[in-house]
Amino acid sequence: MSNDSINDFSVSLNAMFQTVGVLAQQLVELVSVSIKAVGQFIEPLLKTTSDLACTGTTAVTSVFQGSSSVSAPKK
Repeated sequence: MSNDSINDFSVSLNAMFQTVGVLAQQLVELVSVSIKAVGQFIEPLLKTTSDLACTGTTAVTSVFQGSSSVSAPKK
């Protein structure tokens, strides 16, 4: 009888560790997928922001060049 209770405890303990292992693995996969999804969302957003900043800088540079050519004395 004592041997049966040890085997039952061993089986239960093994099942619990397997369950904890599966849950931990799923948590790691969830975090990994979440990081990948956030990266896929942020990448085009950063590219668009970068393009917009470059376009704005180019526009400001053009305005300054135009205003400096207007205000420069003509020879």
